[in-house]
Amino acid sequence: MDERTGWTRAQPWVSLLVRLGLAGIFLVAGLLKVTDLAANGRAVNAYQIMSYDAAMVVGAIQPFVEIVVGLLLLVGLATRLAAWLSAGMMVAFIAGISSAWARGLNIDCGCFSKGGQLPPGVTPNYLPEILRDVAFLAMAIFLIIYPVSRFSLDARLDRPFSAGVPADDDVLEEDSESSEHTAPRRERA
Repeated sequence: MDERTGWTRAQPWVSLLVRLGLAGIFLVAGLLKVTDLAANGRAVNAYQIMSYDAAMVVGAIQPFVEIVVGLLLLVGLATRLAAWLSAGMMVAFIAGISSAWARGLNIDCGCFSKGGQLPPGVTPNYLPEILRDVAFLAMAIFLIIYPVSRFSLDARLDRPFSAGVPADDDVLEEDSESSEHTAPRRERA
């Protein structure tokens, strides 16, 4: 009889979906920005939070950080660290957009675009952008709490079966066994 609960069995699969979703978000955002680092620097500068030179440096570094975090999440390597980095970036993005809104700036957030000043007559709608980033932050927090997921390099390198969560091949073994017969587990090295 299986002693694991439904959540214990489902959690690594839910974490996989959250991990891949967050990976896609960061990869798309980073890849859209990396082709024009100067434009991304101008988008960061439009927030008027730091000096022009600092904004240009942040704008040049940000896409690469997003791509690295996205790749770590995609392959499931250092998942908890990548989730912490994701959460930190989301908090910064939420704070930046909220600050622009509070100060009455008329800018495009630049999250999935070139960003910068909006043309005259176009007004920003910051609330959906903030809510979107809050949802992404929730995904990152979920991965901080539940970093173990299926098909991850973390699972392959750490072999987390001893922590109570079987590696992918252990699940396949378990699923192939009948409920009436339980074969002994092979020893781990």
